[in-house]
Amino acid sequence: MPNLMWTWQEAAAVTGVLAALWGILRLRDAGHRVQPFLREASLIIGLYGLWQLAGDLAGSGTYAAVGRGKWIWDVERTLHLPSEHTVQAWILPHPLLVETANLYYASMHFTALIVFLVWLFVRHPDAYSHWRTTMALLTAACLAIQFLPVAPPRMVLGIGLADTAMQYGQSVYGTVGGFDPDQLSAMPSVHVGWAVLIALCAYRVSTSRWRYLGTAHAAMTIFVVVATGNHFWADGIVAVALLGATLGAQAATRSRIRRRVTGRKDLTKPDVEKSGLVDVM
Repeated sequence: MPNLMWTWQEAAAVTGVLAALWGILRLRDAGHRVQPFLREASLIIGLYGLWQLAGDLAGSGTYAAVGRGKWIWDVERTLHLPSEHTVQAWILPHPLLVETANLYYASMHFTALIVFLVWLFVRHPDAYSHWRTTMALLTAACLAIQFLPVAPPRMVLGIGLADTAMQYGQSVYGTVGGFDPDQLSAMPSVHVGWAVLIALCAYRVSTSRWRYLGTAHAAMTIFVVVATGNHFWADGIVAVALLGATLGAQAATRSRIRRRVTGRKDLTKPDVEKSGLVDVM
């Protein structure tokens, strides 16, 4: 199955072209309607390129990555989390379901994000900058962790989880001595983090019944990444926790800024009490 996702080199090239076009239009004071799109597209694709680069850099330390994957499996069993085996068992007897799950994993991750960002940019421009920043911060937090290589469950020997994409010839990854470096950035799951962000944003900014497509996409993504053996439950849990921390940090920052602005305004007001004007008013 062909890999539908760009490499970090391809993403960097596209980012450079879009950024250059934006710079030219800005210098010439032209294309005012196109400029915001070019700026945002270059930013988003640049972030995607960084995510892919993190996957490549995480390729060092292959055996340590597998050991960390096994450790996550053991911790999940200690915490009595549901077994990933149960989810795989639901689809393995049904080839069509397996192939559908593999295809969804391979194609919908970045596609859904692009559709979401375009929809948000066009239909809800007032909310766009906040949620785009949230996505950027979440991605950066995930990347920071992903520089520590962690293998997905399908690559961890001895736990019995199948590599469904490999079994059906739908793997988007090449092989390098049995491993592709891009696969060793499983913790946390950017798939789950982005999908839950899309669901949360769509629910909060829209009143349309179509907003529940975001919720359906998040649920489907969580199911698919586990059923295909690409992520542990813990990968998704950490991603969602990072999303919560990102939103909390943004809220705290906005509150602090408001307090500072309010404080400055109060300092510029005349002291009406000391001037004796309170009684008059």
